[in-house]
Amino acid sequence: MKLLKKLVITSTLALSILTINANTEAASTSYTVKSGDTLWKIATANSVSVNSLKQVNKQTSNIIYPGQKLMIPQSLTAAEKDLLARIVHAEAKGEPYAGKVAVATVVLNRVDSSLFPNTVSGVINERTPNGGYAFSPVANGTIKEAADASAKRAVDEAIAFRGQGRGSLYFYNPAKSSNTWILSREVTTTIGNHKFAK
Repeated sequence: MKLLKKLVITSTLALSILTINANTEAASTSYTVKSGDTLWKIATANSVSVNSLKQVNKQTSNIIYPGQKLMIPQSLTAAEKDLLARIVHAEAKGEPYAGKVAVATVVLNRVDSSLFPNTVSGVINERTPNGGYAFSPVANGTIKEAADASAKRAVDEAIAFRGQGRGSLYFYNPAKSSNTWILSREVTTTIGNHKFAK
């Protein structure tokens, strides 16, 4: 009888702890709008796209009000953001800030496209048909370098902008590329030394 009583008490305590943890996790996914907030600021601060923020909260406009409660949708993990920032740092070092955002956007566009793997890691580590890697920093090891603050900021901006661009899936430096296939793609924009294409 004492054993059964201890088991019931232990089970109740464990269930209470799980409920508290679940409520804490649920609470961390909501946000109360403050004066001066915009959907862009909230999305950037929480590493989510404006589009997904609007969708989850059934927002049809960009108008929000102080005191309004917003649910923050799931986003990339810290490890995914770090990997994305490292590829941006390696691929766009020395390029304008807008070019860094565009490189991160290409990776996110690939994640969202049915033509590519559906994770950041899958896209960045994708092998080409000839056995190489889609991104040269993976092949040459520069992907292992820590990202700088500019690359990290560019990733946050690209995540917030996700789904609103021109659909670029590729980028290349025309001065360094002789690949006829990539040169035949429709160019969406040119930033710095990179052409972005789809």
